[in-house]
Amino acid sequence: MRKRVVITGVGVFAGNGKGKEEFYQSLKDGKVGYAPVTLFDASDFSVNIGAEVKDFDAKNYFGPKGLRLLDRSTRLLVAASKLAIADSKFVITNRNTEKVGVSVGTTLGSLKSIAEFDEVTLKEGPRYVNPALFPNTVINSPASQVNIWNNIKGFSTTLSTGFTSAVDAFSYAWDMIQIYDWAKMIYAGSVEEMCFHTYYGFYTLKFLSGSKEGTSFINCPFDKRRNGITFGEGACLLAMEELAHARRRKALIQAEVLGFGYYFDPFRINKYNPRGTGVKAAIRNALEDAQVDINEIDYICANANSTQPADKIETEAIKDVFGKRAYEIPVSAIKSMTGECYSLSGALAAAACVGAINEDFIPPTVNYQEKDPDCDLDYVPNQSRPAKLNKVLIITFGPNGSNSCMVLGRYQP
Repeated sequence: MRKRVVITGVGVFAGNGKGKEEFYQSLKDGKVGYAPVTLFDASDFSVNIGAEVKDFDAKNYFGPKGLRLLDRSTRLLVAASKLAIADSKFVITNRNTEKVGVSVGTTLGSLKSIAEFDEVTLKEGPRYVNPALFPNTVINSPASQVNIWNNIKGFSTTLSTGFTSAVDAFSYAWDMIQIYDWAKMIYAGSVEEMCFHTYYGFYTLKFLSGSKEGTSFINCPFDKRRNGITFGEGACLLAMEELAHARRRKALIQAEVLGFGYYFDPFRINKYNPRGTGVKAAIRNALEDAQVDINEIDYICANANSTQPADKIETEAIKDVFGKRAYEIPVSAIKSMTGECYSLSGALAAAACVGAINEDFIPPTVNYQEKDPDCDLDYVPNQSRPAKLNKVLIITFGPNGSNSCMVLGRYQP
């Protein structure tokens, strides 16, 4: 029999908010999280805007001891874990720790550490590298540190599927709860760090807004003026828990995880399939898995990242799946506020939807001014909207074939 899985805690850091309260309020207010980059020297780029987690000090979340050897991505994720655990009000003890796990999706989280470690190796020689910094160079280091700092001994898993990593990490956590009776609480989500190396990579690919010759920076998903992403960073973990376990401990249930859908649609390297085959299939698969009819979806939290092809493809996919109903469903892009955070974006979308369900609002798509004939749905332009949401759809996909969707619902006893 299929177990019900609920969300009982949220820990989030984004460019427009630290902690769920600040993050939710920023979404309500349409507050953007991007500004001139300060984490590194971006003066050589034609665009220097990014969505950094501002004024982040890990000491405020888990003290000063042991921080020296942790890189920024690890600090962000461990801090998010502290917030998620506190919000879930679950006390991890030696008696229950083997029933708790960690599932994290990340792709670029260790890139800065890898680059710095290799730079010293190449310049000075391997004997002069600080071996204590080596653990930061492996992709599962942030997730492992969450286990270490919180005495979590059930399991620690890291997935790397690009833009869909966060939703895939949620799905992995859901599967663990379904398969294993001992898995009762899993902290799942994602982390990505902004650094020179990741920023330079997207800039070189001309994926950043303002990076192409003759363009200037603008972040406006679904708007006709859109010309590229705004890169962002952060960390987010959700407490995913078996319903029976949550009830026994009288936890505050913030949302229910209803289902997932996937489809891998390889087309070309760094190119979206213009037919949107994978997005359409992933949406349909998610609705089927969640046993939700198209008429039951109250809101779609879109993948839209302010690139010309992706936003058009997503609009067409929504219309293909939902038909005439597509024009009745509010669709918004929180990346207009958080930026494109790569693997993390799906986790921020999930946190945003948990907030929207609990606080009865729909996040807006900000900076929306010029309508695009190819993008003609209700994008909740510029202002949040009061609404009672019962079931929401989260869409994530990337240009290398991965498509993952997730359905969340208001908890119904």
